[in-house]
Amino acid sequence: MTSESVLTEIKNSVLVITINRPDKLNALNKETIETLHETLVEAENQKEIRAVIITGAGQKAFVAGADIAEFADYSVEQGKQLSSTGHFKIFNFIENYSKPVIAAVNGFALGGGLELALACHIRVASENAKMGLPEVSLGVIPGYGGTQRLAQILGKGKAFEMIVTADMIGAQDAYKWGLANYVTTQEELLNKCFEITAKIVTKSPTAIRTAIKVINAGYNNKQNGYEVEIEEFGKSFGTSDFKEGVSAFLEKRKANFRGN
Repeated sequence: MTSESVLTEIKNSVLVITINRPDKLNALNKETIETLHETLVEAENQKEIRAVIITGAGQKAFVAGADIAEFADYSVEQGKQLSSTGHFKIFNFIENYSKPVIAAVNGFALGGGLELALACHIRVASENAKMGLPEVSLGVIPGYGGTQRLAQILGKGKAFEMIVTADMIGAQDAYKWGLANYVTTQEELLNKCFEITAKIVTKSPTAIRTAIKVINAGYNNKQNGYEVEIEEFGKSFGTSDFKEGVSAFLEKRKANFRGN
């Protein structure tokens, strides 16, 4: 699904999603969130799509937060609904997505933009990337999972520092602290993402889907990640991908995984 605010392209079995509001530094508004959700739902059912890359239009910003003008006059109940809807439609949805999602962070990733990147499974940053959660400067807190995911990735101390100071960090600090998997030039940003996806698309979609589920289980206090791993490991032996992978290994050929 493509709209003015969300552009899509499929290349080498990878769906590239571009948030396209460069005049607003690609800020997330209701329409963008809705379209992004519908795009991801549609892509999840397309077997030919094996991974997703999310980036922002232009050279200035990945996503520079939520569209503040939309919620400036919200009530308490409307604020709660805004957060809840965002979690369901985008942030939790991406975290638990069945295909790997890579954030190609070009420029500013602030507020909801950083939260979007945090929800992705892998983050690649360009050298000009700036990341931060400036919400306390507006009298609110991050509402799209930033308080939780940032602490999971950076640790409690660094998450506290970034959130309560509202400071931005650059790409090299993001890499040093584990917030970015790689740092590249702006020109090479998407190429690096495609370098990663080129490895992903040759592997078992079934096993990758399961791995995402099990890794996330380890960060869910309602689940025991080790128990989920044991259960899902056992289930793998009943899949066609397992039979194909083992046969290919023994026959010394490339596996032809079908995702079942």
